[in-house]
Amino acid sequence: MNEQELKEKLLKLINEKAVIRGERKLASGKISNYYIDGKQVTLDPQGLFMTGRVILSMIQAIGADAVGGPTLGADPIAAAVSLLSSHSGQPVKAFIVRKEAKDHGMQKMIEGPPISEGDKVVIVEDVITTGGSVLKAIKAVEELGAKVVKVICLVDRNEGAAEMLANYHYVPIFNLKDLSL
Repeated sequence: MNEQELKEKLLKLINEKAVIRGERKLASGKISNYYIDGKQVTLDPQGLFMTGRVILSMIQAIGADAVGGPTLGADPIAAAVSLLSSHSGQPVKAFIVRKEAKDHGMQKMIEGPPISEGDKVVIVEDVITTGGSVLKAIKAVEELGAKVVKVICLVDRNEGAAEMLANYHYVPIFNLKDLSL
């Protein structure tokens, strides 16, 4: 299956499984008359595989060292990209950014293999509204001295994220106009 066919199949799955009509409160605090439950796609075997393949193809040319983002939306995506990268000859480690650092154990904000100063990092997320959660993850990664080289989301709700993340090579795979709303 070529890249375009993969994206078409992924979009069909998003429209079938992730788009939910009816009033819902979003992570941003806003109320919306629809909800995009990205986990219905990224925790589906085929959806996760397709998401991982599409994102891996988007980052291979930049030589990323690590991929991850804010828990929970980024968790399966980062794992899929990392797993698929292990077969590409260009392995990319996965990481997860917590909402806040643990107060016990290693007291980390970022979980996974260590991210080093100078590492090229790609931030991923399933659905982005304003970009606030992603920006917090970016700041946590930058505090380690890594460079965020790209931000990719499965679906952008077109509510300000593109402007907020413009300095980070932000690329949504799909946005609101692509969905069957």
